[in-house]
Amino acid sequence: MSLLSFDGVTKRFGELAALNGVSFSVDRGEVVGFLGPNGAGKSTTMRVITQYLEPDEGEVRFAGMPLAEAGLEAKRRIGYLAENNPLYTEMLVSEYLDFIVRLRDIPVAGRRSAIDAAIANTGIEGVYYRPIGELSKGFRQRVGLAQAIMHRPDLLVLDEPTEGLDPNQRVEIRRLITELGREHTVILSTHVLPEVQHMCSRLLIIHEGKIAADGSVDQLVARAQGLVRISVEADGDGVLDGLRALPGVRDAEPRAAKDGRQRVTLTAEAATDIRPAAFRLAAERGWTLYELHQETGSLEDLFRELTVEGGS
Repeated sequence: MSLLSFDGVTKRFGELAALNGVSFSVDRGEVVGFLGPNGAGKSTTMRVITQYLEPDEGEVRFAGMPLAEAGLEAKRRIGYLAENNPLYTEMLVSEYLDFIVRLRDIPVAGRRSAIDAAIANTGIEGVYYRPIGELSKGFRQRVGLAQAIMHRPDLLVLDEPTEGLDPNQRVEIRRLITELGREHTVILSTHVLPEVQHMCSRLLIIHEGKIAADGSVDQLVARAQGLVRISVEADGDGVLDGLRALPGVRDAEPRAAKDGRQRVTLTAEAATDIRPAAFRLAAERGWTLYELHQETGSLEDLFRELTVEGGS
């Protein structure tokens, strides 16, 4: 039995269907990356899981029970770090965690051990007696994670947990989430591809409120390798439009110009080597060709294929 399942879930805001017939399931022990562009429906999904929002159609089940019936019992078993990580900045970290442990209605005899475990798991010992308002963004995220795991939830829901962090802070939070994934089932909402490959065992890609792909990270990387990326640098007229029209090209993305030259990255089907056609086109149109370089497709290529306008 899956820990969490969505069956045909739709959520509308006026005429906009933020979720449109979404179905998927998450088993115990999985670390699932929920990936999509901004506005794809990631945060709406997280809020439905945590009962901040009710679906208009379809059913969500938690541990085999309809979420609408599980109510408070489900909330006791789910930990949530919201995208904006709402904290009381005037409180000390110690005061805030004591507030959370009481809010979670953890039995008095187990409160100290619950706080100590959350502190140790998130590495916030050094800021425990500091005001939250004085902490860096990285340590605030750690405090947010501490409150989310305080009650030892079965499911940990993290909505954009590295948003706004600098590169060093991102690495630390990734490491922390990877460690938490050894003890919890985790759903991680993000639009940052490297985070998925570093932390997740499985990936769901959502686009325009629908699931566009579902599989292990290895499976989807293998699928992406059915594509290739070609870097082209040329000087001449109509370079971008000409390359975009070549047979087998899925996408053509302009890059920053260099010394007046046009730079384009093409995504194409691996079965069709478009380099000879690109070379002939350059000769026909009198372009000066500086670069024509092909690389194996990546998860980024697959993501772009599934989420660009008109993708499926």
